[in-house]
Amino acid sequence: MQFFLDAFRWLLDPANYVAGGISPLPIQDRIGEHLWYTFVSVAIASMIALPLGLFIGHTGRGRQFVISFTGMMRALPTLGLLMALFLIVGATVPFTQAAFVASIIALVILAIPSILAGGYAGVESVDSQTVDAGRAMGMTEMQILLRIEIPLSLPLIISGIRAAVLQVIATAVIASYISLGGLGTVISSGIGLNDNERILGGAILVTALALVVDGFLALLQRLVTRRGSKEARPQNIDFRRRSFGSAAVAEKTVNEGKKYVQSKK
Repeated sequence: MQFFLDAFRWLLDPANYVAGGISPLPIQDRIGEHLWYTFVSVAIASMIALPLGLFIGHTGRGRQFVISFTGMMRALPTLGLLMALFLIVGATVPFTQAAFVASIIALVILAIPSILAGGYAGVESVDSQTVDAGRAMGMTEMQILLRIEIPLSLPLIISGIRAAVLQVIATAVIASYISLGGLGTVISSGIGLNDNERILGGAILVTALALVVDGFLALLQRLVTRRGSKEARPQNIDFRRRSFGSAAVAEKTVNEGKKYVQSKK
């Protein structure tokens, strides 16, 4: 118990939040670096994986590719990949930039499987009757994807992003082995100084950061789900005048599509 009390005492020490307390940056700057690495990595991974996942979920092509690819990527040893990329990148860019470039590439590779699986599973989970109703109303495939499938699959898409963010936050710690900043530097400096308080304090910071970010994304996921379910309740919505940017429109499209099909019989 005393071990944890000492770690919290270290965290509450004002000297650790001013320049020079933790060379060369204080704790809040390390947290900012960690969030920046996470944001950049997940943003790049989303730009790569989301379009591919949406395409596979909409067309049904490449299911086996997704299963095999995500399983293979998750089996990669992150530390070994990071070191290999650092050696490769270090031969082409200055040493001061090699750590950042190699770490971002490794973190992007780590984040892609979860985002890809979330996009694919989200679109595929949309009820086929909903999609058929959209086609019966004359929607193009792109309109079906943008106006029906994506709004209804947003909770699962965000779930995939949540998983990727947590993995990146946790894994970015080991990037300190190749001189990258972030909270990993706090832990690695504690190991070098044999300072157990600093090591545990850094671990608590990483855990707290992951919980806060995950809580924010969980709230966002819940708000997206609630927004769709609440807006879908009114029966007097004129869907022709509403934006197609929510799940309510997709729900209304189903009802209108069914009426359209029945009128043609």
